[in-house]
Amino acid sequence: MTSPAKKESMPSIIPDLRTEYHAFIRDKIIRISSGGVLGIGYPNFADGNSRTSVSIAWGIYRRLATEESANHAVEAVSAQARGNRFEDATLAFLQKAFAFLAHLRPGEWHLATDKNIASFDQYRHLAYLSSALERDKALKTIFGASSDYVVTSDIIVARLPVTDEEINREHSVVDDDPQIAAHTRFRQRNNPHYPILHASISCKWTIRSDRTQNTRTEALNLIRNRKGRAPHIVAVTAEPLPTRIAAIALGVGDLDCVYHFALPELRESLIELDNLDQLELLDMMVEGMRLRDISDLPFDLAV
Repeated sequence: MTSPAKKESMPSIIPDLRTEYHAFIRDKIIRISSGGVLGIGYPNFADGNSRTSVSIAWGIYRRLATEESANHAVEAVSAQARGNRFEDATLAFLQKAFAFLAHLRPGEWHLATDKNIASFDQYRHLAYLSSALERDKALKTIFGASSDYVVTSDIIVARLPVTDEEINREHSVVDDDPQIAAHTRFRQRNNPHYPILHASISCKWTIRSDRTQNTRTEALNLIRNRKGRAPHIVAVTAEPLPTRIAAIALGVGDLDCVYHFALPELRESLIELDNLDQLELLDMMVEGMRLRDISDLPFDLAV
């Protein structure tokens, strides 16, 4: 009796998209800066003044680099361009990955960069507040600057409200009774103009002390100033030092979780360097559900 032929294995989508994400970052964002404490240059997501940061970054870079990318000459990339390209790369990865999870999270979704949260249903009142504060100096003195309230997210994930036709597609769920389901914002009949903010994603190419508090403040504003459910609030980073990642990952009540652009590669680099202190901290954040890989993010957004 002949054994049945083995089905040819197909490449998996998320690993392929992750590889594509890394290829863009490697080719369009990562550059080798001259100097640094090791005297051999350093990848531009490292702190050139920190021996540990440079060593870890080189370990990650070697795991992402190819022979071609390591040898060809490339143009310089400014700090602003690095941040913008990191946002674009992360957005592209999420758009492609989230599309393959549509059967798990059906609906009409919108992903974009640089969106003011006052554009969304839970925060639409902030547009009025911002306008009032700009007009009235006395109010501004009491409540502070309008920019303190209105956050511009690096990446947003939003869902559009649904029509009654969609709600009733399988069964007669709602009708025209004005007292039934009259206030839910998920129903387009009640909320014809504002998408619902599902997630706010902060992209931090690196983490420095002067940026840490800004990330937490934006997250707390999203929580405190909402009318309705809180969105997912997460950060994505390429920071190589676990101690600096911990500055935004540890703690509760603001960020849901932090996602690293290359978490397995970061861990392998720490093992290679035998840096047990940083490795212990990294594992603590992972096991404590405060740090995950970028490949986890599309699935977590589907929750």
